[in-house]
Amino acid sequence: MKILAIEFSSSQRSAAVVETGGTPAAPAPLGRAAEMEGRGNLALVERALAEARCGREEIGALAVGLGPGSYTGIRGAIALAQGWQLGRGVRTLGVSSMECLAAQAAEADLRGAVNIVIDAQRNEFYLARYQSDEHGWREVEALRLAAFSEIQALAAAGGTLLGPDLARWFPGARNMHPEAATLGRLAGGRTDFVPGEKLEPIYLRETAFKKAPPPRIIP
Repeated sequence: MKILAIEFSSSQRSAAVVETGGTPAAPAPLGRAAEMEGRGNLALVERALAEARCGREEIGALAVGLGPGSYTGIRGAIALAQGWQLGRGVRTLGVSSMECLAAQAAEADLRGAVNIVIDAQRNEFYLARYQSDEHGWREVEALRLAAFSEIQALAAAGGTLLGPDLARWFPGARNMHPEAATLGRLAGGRTDFVPGEKLEPIYLRETAFKKAPPPRIIP
């Protein structure tokens, strides 16, 4: 099965086509494309399909990076997947962008405790901790919100920090963006497909709406 993976949760958006099955090894991407945010999402997907020499009708599933990260980017990826599913009846699934970064950290031979940090705005960051070794990675501290001062203390203590554009706040951190190719490989080992309308961004804050006052009637 060919999976189209789309990862738009950071400033570097990417798309990749990954094929599963055939061998027990992790599936390799057939084609990929990446660019900085702000351009056409569908054009990015078309470039990945062209590189893979893959027609739209060959895609059997879509994998979406659910963040946390850019809420606009994630919603755009979900909308694209939902439209694709409506048009072609493919399966969809969501993958945490944190897990994607943890897998990339292991592939980059980062060992020991790895703090994955993503900007959450409002002077806060998304933080999750993973243990990485030669066998892969595992979560040791669940995703949560952390204050700037806490991330600063981790950096000062010499902890390994990585995430999208992270060095702009913490000079010793490693910049790393979640990649669609990695996301596609992770999706290749999963079966928890959901209807497109069930895909939701990973967003830890409660959504709050202020009800507008009733209209004034001016005599």
